[in-house]
Amino acid sequence: MNLKDVVVRQVAMKLKQPFQTANGLVVTRDTLIIEAYDHDGYVGYGECVAFADPFYTPETTTTAWDMLKHFILPVIQKSRIDHPNQVHDTLSSIQGHQMAKASIETALWDLYAKQQGMPLKDILGGVYDHVESGVVLSLSDDLSSQVKHYKKKGYKRYKLKVQKGQERETIDKARQVLGDAPIMFDGNGIYEPEDMLHLTKLDDLDLHMIEQPFRQDDFFYHHQLRKEMKTKICLDESIQSEHDAFQAMELGAADTFNVKLGRVGGYHVAQMIHHYAKVANMPLWCGGMLETGIGRAHNVILASLEQFTLPGDLSESERYWEQDIIKQPFKVKNGLVQVPTKPGIGVTVDHKLMDKLTVRQFTFDLATTQQL
Repeated sequence: MNLKDVVVRQVAMKLKQPFQTANGLVVTRDTLIIEAYDHDGYVGYGECVAFADPFYTPETTTTAWDMLKHFILPVIQKSRIDHPNQVHDTLSSIQGHQMAKASIETALWDLYAKQQGMPLKDILGGVYDHVESGVVLSLSDDLSSQVKHYKKKGYKRYKLKVQKGQERETIDKARQVLGDAPIMFDGNGIYEPEDMLHLTKLDDLDLHMIEQPFRQDDFFYHHQLRKEMKTKICLDESIQSEHDAFQAMELGAADTFNVKLGRVGGYHVAQMIHHYAKVANMPLWCGGMLETGIGRAHNVILASLEQFTLPGDLSESERYWEQDIIKQPFKVKNGLVQVPTKPGIGVTVDHKLMDKLTVRQFTFDLATTQQL
C-alpha cells in the first residue's frame, strides 16, 4: 500500500444540543480522526468513535490515543500491509480495543480505494445507491417539536432513548406526531432479569424493535425475552466480534443486529457478520455513534451492503453539527441518504475547520521499516 505516515488528531466538536441517554450525556464530541498517507500523496480517513467517558464501552478517546500511538501503529509499522483486509490479523495479538483498531483499518480501506480510483462501496460489494435513514432522539430532545421536523424529512424509522418505567409515556408522545411510523426504543442494557415481565407488557406498543434491553454479556435473557415477545429483539453492545454474532444466532438471542464499525473492529469483521446474516437470512442495520462526516461516510457505505435492509442511524450532518468537517454534508431526502460515488469514502475534508477544532495531534512514521 506504499504507506508513508499516519496523523492522529483529537477533534472537539460541540453538538447543536446535548445528547442524553440512560447511561451518559454528551455535550462536546471528542473524537479521533485518522489520516493515513502514502508516498504518492493519497490520504485515507478513519474515525475512532470512542467517547471521552467509558459509559458505552471501556474504550475512550484517551485509551484509543494511547493504543494507537504505543501499540497499534508500531505493530503496523513492523508489518507488511498490502491490503486493508490484512489489518485484522496483523493486530490480532492486541486484545480488545476494537474502536482504536477500526479507526486505522477504515482509514486504510479509504486509502486503498483511492489508490484504485474506485468508490469504497464498489470494492466492498455494496448494492444500494441510496440507503434508508432513521433518526435517534435522546432523552434531552424535545419530542414534540423535533419529531415534526424529522417527519418532514421522511425518516424511515425513529429510535427513542428511554428511561426505565417511562417507555410507554415516551412512545405515546412520539406516536401523537408520527402515527404508525416505525418506532423502536434503545434499552442501552439498563434492564435486569427481574424486568422481564415489565418488558413483555410493552408488546402491545407494536414497536419496530427493542434494542439491547439487557447487559452486553447476557445472551440468555435476550433469548428468553425473544421467546416471550412478538416484538423483535435487536442486539447492539453484545456484538463485538463475528463470534458474538454467530453465538447470538445459534442461541436465538436476537432477530437483528445493530452493526457498528467501531464496535466490531472495522470492515473485515463487519463483512463476516454480514456473511453470517446472509446465510441466516437475518436483516441488519447500521448504528451511529455521533460521528463526524468522516465516520458517517463509512457508515453509509457499510449500509450499502446487501443484508442491511433496515433503516440505520444515518441521519444527516445537520442533525448534530452546525458545521461538519466535510465540505459536502450528508443530507436526507425522502428518508434516503445517497451513498458516495467518488473514490474512497467520497467526501472532501474541510482541513481548515478541522485544524481549528483540533485539540492535539501526532504523526507516526510508517515508512521507516515497511518494505512496501
